[in-house]
Amino acid sequence: MKPRGGPARPVTSPGRLKFKVWVTFGDLKFGDGRARLLQAIDEQGSLRRAAEGFEMSYRNAWGYLRELERAAGFKFVERAPGGGPQSGMRLTERGRRFLERYRKFRSGLDRTVIRHFERSFKA
Repeated sequence: MKPRGGPARPVTSPGRLKFKVWVTFGDLKFGDGRARLLQAIDEQGSLRRAAEGFEMSYRNAWGYLRELERAAGFKFVERAPGGGPQSGMRLTERGRRFLERYRKFRSGLDRTVIRHFERSFKA
């Protein structure tokens, strides 16, 4: 009896690996996108400049942060010292610690997933 589906084909690598992971606060997902926004705010000292870098409106970015802070139960950002409308923004100490922990978690997860992917699809 001839096997169905024709001759067996060699298994080849599926290409590249892509996966997403989130830390959730209730229904809200915190992942790489929010992490990049927080990092940009920290580096640039401005929500407006960070939002522009993501081609995002200031209003949308501010709503994104308020939603995150409400779900997480703590502040991620605060006005930078100096006052006035051009004072800028920075991460709170707690926001910075959370971002560092997320980056450490994500880095370890990336290494583990890549190693498992490579073992699973070795030629």
